[in-house]
Amino acid sequence: METLEFIIYPDGRVKEKVTGIVGSSCAEVTAAIEAQLGQVVSQEKTSEYYAQQIEQAAKVTAQATFSNW
Repeated sequence: METLEFIIYPDGRVKEKVTGIVGSSCAEVTAAIEAQLGQVVSQEKTSEYYAQQIEQAAKVTAQATFSNW
């Protein structure tokens, strides 16, 4: 599940935490929000940012054999 969490401090700073999005696509998701909030002072990437999506592909080959035992 994708989650965006915002903490707004009394001095106006906003802390944003993104979870559930694998890879750098989290930057695409938050770009419009960050543009409205103002200047980004710092970023801290989580392990999910560096993770890669796993795509599995399987090729199944069936071979029938007949034995005269």
